[in-house]
Formats: sequence, structure tokens, C-alpha cells
Amino acid sequence: KLTSVTLSENLESIGNYAFYNCSSLTNIIIPNSVTTIGDYAFYGCSYLTNITIPDSVTSIGKAAFAGCSKLTSVTLSENLESIGNHAFEACSFLTNITIPNSVTTIGAYTFYGCSKLTSVTLSENLESIGNYAFGRCSFLTNIIIPLSVTAIGEDAFYGCSSLKIIYCEAESKPV
Repeated sequence: KLTSVTLSENLESIGNYAFYNCSSLTNIIIPNSVTTIGDYAFYGCSYLTNITIPDSVTSIGKAAFAGCSKLTSVTLSENLESIGNHAFEACSFLTNITIPNSVTTIGAYTFYGCSKLTSVTLSENLESIGNYAFGRCSFLTNIIIPLSVTAIGEDAFYGCSSLKIIYCEAESKPV
């Protein structure tokens, strides 16, 4: 029945499973002192609608927000270095996401099943996209893969039935 949480301004880490399956949680403000969000920290918080990850956060654990089915808005930290596998899996109402330039890897199944995801802006420093990272993002119509990407995992765009354009940037060379 937990619906709202106010965290201490001195909190440095949100641990693994901290709010696991708190399905009534609708509001949480993560303070600027937090640097890590653990595995499954908000897994199954199905009524959480928006989340802002402050710039102090450098890592988001495995499946940290998976199953937050009503999550419509996510603002990621500009200092985020890693996003765990399955981090936003099955966030079926998420419509857009911007991956900050500090992120170099998108893990496996990170946005799998985000069926309403229509807009993705990838980091200019992104190096790899994991297996099934955007699988079953059925409303995704186009995506720009930055020049920095050197690896795209198996079935990274599996089941993206509306995907019409994948634009891969190319290094321009003088003629």
C-alpha cells in the first residue's frame, strides 16, 4: 500500500530490491546524493508514472525499473555510465528515451517490451547495443545508430513491427 516515499538527502545508494513489487508506489524523488540504483530496486512498481534520475547517479542495476508498466517518462542522469540488463523491460507506456552521452553500452533486454516507445535518441559515445535491447518495441518507427557503435547484439530490434528506418551514421571522408 506504499504510495509515496521521501528519501534522505544524504542517501548514497538505493539497494537491490529496495522497493521491489511496491505496486502502489506512484511517486518517489531520488535525491542528488544517490550514486547507484541497485538490481530490481523498483521492479514491479506498476503505478510509478515518471522518474528523474539525478546527475549524481552513475549506474542503474539489472531490472531496476522492469515491470513499471505505467512509467511514461524517464529522465536519465547526464553522468550515467551503465544501465543494467533488463533495466526498463516491460515499461509498456514509456514513449521516448534519451540515452546520455556518458553511456557507452546498452545492455541486453534493456528496453524489451516497451511497446509504446516511439522515440529513442542514442548516446553519441555509444559503443554497443545488447541482445534484444529494443525487442518488441512495436511502435518504434526509426532509429539513428551513431558512428561510435561497433557492436549490435543478436535480435536487438526483434519484433519492432513498425520499424521502417534504421539509419547508421557513416564517417564522412573527403572526395
